[in-house]
Amino acid sequence: MEALVWETAEELDKKLAERMRRIRRRRKVSQQKLSDMSGVSYGSIKRFETTGQISLLSLTKLAMALELADELRNLFTQVPYRNIQEVINESKGKS
Repeated sequence: MEALVWETAEELDKKLAERMRRIRRRRKVSQQKLSDMSGVSYGSIKRFETTGQISLLSLTKLAMALELADELRNLFTQVPYRNIQEVINESKGKS
């Protein structure tokens, strides 16, 4: 059974960008300062916060600069099994 998709990939990206922007502001870090801290261009940060578009490498650099690397490290670490077949598939892959 397929899960219902409640949002598009673009909407999900924009929500992620909004969360990062709120954290940046909460920590009183300007876009320019975050650019200096992370090595990600000011334009890329501005585009990310506006559209949600950014490369994975740049997202990782921003997360590290904002001390959010643990959140990225933990991404997809506790994904529940959708069905018994996934359990079987995973156990076969370990042998």
